[in-house]
Amino acid sequence: MSARWARAVLATYRWAGAAAYPFIGSYMASRAGKGRDERVRRRERYGHARIPRPAGPLVWIHAAGEGETAAVIGLVDTVLSHGIKVVLTTGTVSSASLAAERLGDRVIHQFVPIDFKPAVSRFLDHWQPDLAIMAESEMWPMTILELGQRRVPQVLVNGRMSDRAFASWSKRHNIAEALFENLALVVAQSERDAERFQKLGARPVKISGNLKVDVVPPPCDQSELRRVLDSVGERACWAALRTMPGEEAAVADAHKRLKVRYPDLLSVIVPADPQRADAVAAALAEGGLVVSRRGRGDQVTPQSDILLGDTRGETGIYARLSEVVFVGGSLTACGGQNPLDPVLCGCAVLTGEDISYHREIYQPLIDGGGVKLVKDSNMLAGAVNYLLKNAGARRDMASAGQRAVGGMRGALACTVRELEPFIHPLIVKARLEEAGTARR
Repeated sequence: MSARWARAVLATYRWAGAAAYPFIGSYMASRAGKGRDERVRRRERYGHARIPRPAGPLVWIHAAGEGETAAVIGLVDTVLSHGIKVVLTTGTVSSASLAAERLGDRVIHQFVPIDFKPAVSRFLDHWQPDLAIMAESEMWPMTILELGQRRVPQVLVNGRMSDRAFASWSKRHNIAEALFENLALVVAQSERDAERFQKLGARPVKISGNLKVDVVPPPCDQSELRRVLDSVGERACWAALRTMPGEEAAVADAHKRLKVRYPDLLSVIVPADPQRADAVAAALAEGGLVVSRRGRGDQVTPQSDILLGDTRGETGIYARLSEVVFVGGSLTACGGQNPLDPVLCGCAVLTGEDISYHREIYQPLIDGGGVKLVKDSNMLAGAVNYLLKNAGARRDMASAGQRAVGGMRGALACTVRELEPFIHPLIVKARLEEAGTARR
């Protein structure tokens, strides 16, 4: 496929999307009905804004999910510190909650518009960003083309290219090149990611490390944490965070094995998607376990086997309830969830063997002794038993994890340096506009 043909394909995509746009209402309504979008804010997905654009320079930063949002918070803080406004878009309800929790009203939050020309154009017409920063692997063709047509500089930060994505783009190399040529800069997580972006036509490409490592421990309400800890008391306790379908059964099985040794054991299960809580609670109860649901205000009683963490925005509480944490998405074919929150909270961390999605974070943690791999519920129960019995081993793992994280830091400072040619003109512009306003 020639470069000219690739551009023709992208042009067809643009107008095909515009033609399909009037018919996507039922799909978007379905998403809202399933809790994947906030019903009252559904118009934002069509590019409609809730508030006027503020005066002065404005940077659009997009982070798709909760992990990407946590990763860019330090970058958002840096941009804000220069007096530049930020409109932050995310794609999920959980990431919107995290943005509200960590950034409050210091940024303008909006759900990202769907990648159809009318929605993207409406969004850009209103916000008129001076710079667009996308996180990780968010490569939406219509958005990239519209920004390129308006000559808005586009930067991909914390860029990653999975094996599957690279294989897919490689089959459409000319289309990838026609898209990536619109990027003013790619700041990649690793040498492997950088090489892949370069092979697909991105220029220039720099390497920063992983922004997800340059984060702080998740915040929590200390009084609420104390209340929950008081209800747990002196009971043996461990937690399974961000579990995926199938993993709750493995955790329940491990709980039953462990309860032979620890009759008062409390296991904390926090599904990655709180909307699964009803199904998870029903399955656990059917297995003969007594479940207390935090989302319903249930008290943890001496009879409680499981504390089900079915709330959003309380990772900081759940990660501090025990010194032993299993991180989910890793016993199933999901690539593993990010382990940094429990590591930063001083926990000894266990995970399944499927950690491909966060390989660059996990490997130094495993090599340093801060994370141990388990292959099934039997091995999980054994590892939890060992750590509950051995306070010294728990402390050693926790310390090793935090040392490993310290050795991985530095991505934020590197990313800020690479962005300086794009941010500095906006700082100057903001100061000039501020001086002009003062004179008037």
